[in-house]
Amino acid sequence: MKQVNLRIYRTILPLLLGLFLSVGAYAQNITVKGHVKDALGGVIGANVVEKGNTTNGTITDLDGNFTLTVPQGATLVVSFIGYKTQEVVAASSVIVNMEDDAELLETVVVIGYGSVKKNDLTGSVTAIKADEINRGAITSPDQMLQGKVPGLLVTPASGDPTGGATIRIRGAASLYASNDPLIVIDGVPVTSDGGAGMANPLASVNPNDIESYTVLKDASATAIYGSRASNGVIIITTKKGSGDKMKVSYNSSYSLKQNTSTLDMMTGDQYRQYITEVYGADDPRLAMMGNANTNWQDLIYRTAFSTDQNVSLYGNAKSVLPYRVSLGYTYDQATLKEGDNQRANLGISLSPKFFQEHLSVNVNLKGIYNRANYPNSGAVGSAVDFDPTQSPYFYDANGNIDTSKSGGYFNWINADGFANTMASINPLSQLYDNYNVNDTWRSMGNVQLDYKIHGFEDLRVNLNLGYDLARTEGTKYSELGSILSMRNGAQDYYENYANYNANTLLEFYANYNKDFGIHHLDVMAGYSWQHNYVKNDNIQYYNNDRSNVYLDSPSDRKEYYLVSFFGRINYSLNSKYLFTVSLRDDASSRFSKSNRWGLFPSAAFAWNIAEENFLKESDAPISSLKLRLGWGQTGQQDIGIDRCYAYQAKYTQSSALATRIPWGNGYIYTLAPNAYNPDIKWETTETYNVGLDFGFLKGRINGTIDAYLRKTKDLLNDVTTPMGVNFSNKVISNVGDMENKGLEFNLNFIPIERKDMRWTINVNGTWQDTKITKLTNNPTPDYLGVEVGANMGGTGGYTSLYSVGYSPYTYHLYQQAYDENGKPLQNVLVDRDGDGQITAQDRYITDKSIQPKFFYGIGSQFTYKNWDFGFNAHGSVGGYALNRIKMNTATSYSDDYTKGYLNNLSPYCMETGWKATISEQQKYSDMFLENTTFFRMDDINVGYTFDKIKNWGGKIRVAASVQNVFTITKYSGLDPELTEADGVDNNLIPRPRLYTLRLNINF
Repeated sequence: MKQVNLRIYRTILPLLLGLFLSVGAYAQNITVKGHVKDALGGVIGANVVEKGNTTNGTITDLDGNFTLTVPQGATLVVSFIGYKTQEVVAASSVIVNMEDDAELLETVVVIGYGSVKKNDLTGSVTAIKADEINRGAITSPDQMLQGKVPGLLVTPASGDPTGGATIRIRGAASLYASNDPLIVIDGVPVTSDGGAGMANPLASVNPNDIESYTVLKDASATAIYGSRASNGVIIITTKKGSGDKMKVSYNSSYSLKQNTSTLDMMTGDQYRQYITEVYGADDPRLAMMGNANTNWQDLIYRTAFSTDQNVSLYGNAKSVLPYRVSLGYTYDQATLKEGDNQRANLGISLSPKFFQEHLSVNVNLKGIYNRANYPNSGAVGSAVDFDPTQSPYFYDANGNIDTSKSGGYFNWINADGFANTMASINPLSQLYDNYNVNDTWRSMGNVQLDYKIHGFEDLRVNLNLGYDLARTEGTKYSELGSILSMRNGAQDYYENYANYNANTLLEFYANYNKDFGIHHLDVMAGYSWQHNYVKNDNIQYYNNDRSNVYLDSPSDRKEYYLVSFFGRINYSLNSKYLFTVSLRDDASSRFSKSNRWGLFPSAAFAWNIAEENFLKESDAPISSLKLRLGWGQTGQQDIGIDRCYAYQAKYTQSSALATRIPWGNGYIYTLAPNAYNPDIKWETTETYNVGLDFGFLKGRINGTIDAYLRKTKDLLNDVTTPMGVNFSNKVISNVGDMENKGLEFNLNFIPIERKDMRWTINVNGTWQDTKITKLTNNPTPDYLGVEVGANMGGTGGYTSLYSVGYSPYTYHLYQQAYDENGKPLQNVLVDRDGDGQITAQDRYITDKSIQPKFFYGIGSQFTYKNWDFGFNAHGSVGGYALNRIKMNTATSYSDDYTKGYLNNLSPYCMETGWKATISEQQKYSDMFLENTTFFRMDDINVGYTFDKIKNWGGKIRVAASVQNVFTITKYSGLDPELTEADGVDNNLIPRPRLYTLRLNINF
């Protein structure tokens, strides 16, 4: 009986225990049915997740409803872009009220001499956080801005790593003076040439140290910088210390670079065959040819390597001293086999606060060492021209390279053993026998003191002391015995040069910032003093006797001063109606006392329409809407460091030996008078701007549209003077006006915003049109304009004009004549004036220039959990280039063999069928004018972040990218994106494609 009872218990007890556990488990979970809403109704697509368990979540439906099962007592986290994140305790039924995220509107944007809430901006300003920029390997900050900002056109340098990019904000505003924007790094304006030996002014800051960029575009935003802001302003703010304990960040990249294309030239076999078939087997060129098939372009290029290494330490020592220290190293090879750039950066930032945080101190110090090994870009042209039938080297009877002949490289040598100075040079000689290296030491920084007055905290005073110092030492020479040295002859020198730049700054301003109920007032007034000093030294020795001085040039010293008084008032009423007025009075030592000062005002108004009740109470899905109007004037005085005293009568001491008088064992220096104009004064640029900022669906769609009109008067320009009037045939004067107008837009989309997935898209574009409206004080109908632009070969010549009614550097060319099949006729041009002959009067203004009519940028980033993928692209429409390389290869005719050398031919001459010499007029034919419209995929990148590595609190990100992925264009040259302002394409080093691996460690 006991056994039977036990058997029953054994059966029933497990059933009862299972039922009890099931009920217990069910009782521990709860199914939440909820509704997420804002002031307008249900919120679609809001993220709802269990706190502490992000794998358990959902999103709201079209009505804002959701259902989610969570443990009893759990907390739900509800989030959506544009709203504050909400937390609610799980219940069977919950209603979540979402509130607008005011911090998005309160985002602070750095502007001139202060900062302002993003929602209170009145000018045309674009702010970008550096960590929002989706890029591959970056060696210079300008690469981070390319295609990101409407109105900002960044033309990257060629494949030469020592080169610098060309940056333009809303086009060119001047003909002769600088068109570069003012660049301010942590409150210090940097010199436009980047300092001695550094072609890129932005190379002075490590890209990994940058916190944010602010681009000021219209005059109401830039006028506070007055004297240097007519071309816009780029403000760079670097990262500061933060947190409580020290953190370490390590960033590295490793890249391989390959050229994507080379110019199409004949091989040795093709060259021999072409000459035989076209000119006959008895052509004298055949006897001069070798038996090789040398691809000179393959010989001068390589797969190059670059790396970027950066480590930073940051924190807050004992909670009183925020600090950041960074160290970086960049090595960047050219794809030419010679040429590289090395740079080391040291950055120190300290930002303590004292006296109950009334006194803020910001100390920023940057040190840069740069070593530039300049590649000889002439090797690119030589690789195109040089005879492909020749071996690269001279060989002796034993088959060894004969270094006794021009260093061993094959070159054209006359029978007398001297170099043929008319012949092209072996590109290997140009690469390896040319030495041009310099070292630059640069330091820049500032100490900024900001004090809120005790007992009157709405008033603060700010003192900024800054400096930018740079020294370069370099050496240039040709290897002894090389063809370069031989061709130099008696002028074969070994040259040492040094350059010193000093830029010092003192700025002081007071700022009163106060809210009076619905009124907000922000008043600022200040003073600025800046001094720029440049010194150049040069000494030349005889190359074959480097202890024997040929020429010791006197030190060349130049300096100028800028002094300014400035002020600004910002007033807002109920955050709806915003007003800004600024005034700056500038003085430049480049002008005489009577013209030294320039007054530059600005005014702006903005209406926050989204803050109006009629819009708040409507059902329109508008999250932001602001109308902006702006007007202002800015000045220009940057006519180059060589024009510091252009208003003064002065003499220049002779530097060339030929201009000195022999006297005893030495020489007497001579003095030559310089042309001058005591009446030169400020260029003045006046800008009108209207803009609209908008956002829909709580910011998931947002953007800006701006239209602007910019007029520059009193253009500083070189003007021809009558004989005997001055000491030169040209003198700088204020003559001419120019007009620049455009329309720009920026659109941002967030198609997907979920707990583990986000997709963003950015598109921006700019239409621009620049016209010269005046060039002379007394215009005449037959005056075409000023001849500018590089020549197309031979002596003299020009390719473009400054002409009224046209863009700067508008091409001025002959019209090509074609046969009935559309083939160009050699040396046959259209007689446009009908006088029976081709003269300069038959040239016509093409209304085409290198400047595009429209340029744009596209970017996208997609993240899924720990993965991220992105791309960036940019392009332009409507620009034109003059293809000089194509002109040089259009005919097979050459009499070079009569001068003792041969040059290669291009298959293009078979296309044209030309066999005669090209006339001077033919060189300037519009048949070589080509559209440079293009679309370039800048980079494609993918990465993965490891953020849960056992108990370690750090993160590791591994990424790979390809840059300069592809270019779509009909342009026949190497690259449609030219750096030359006149658009003449010649000897361009190709921009390479980069394959990059990146590693980022943060702990």
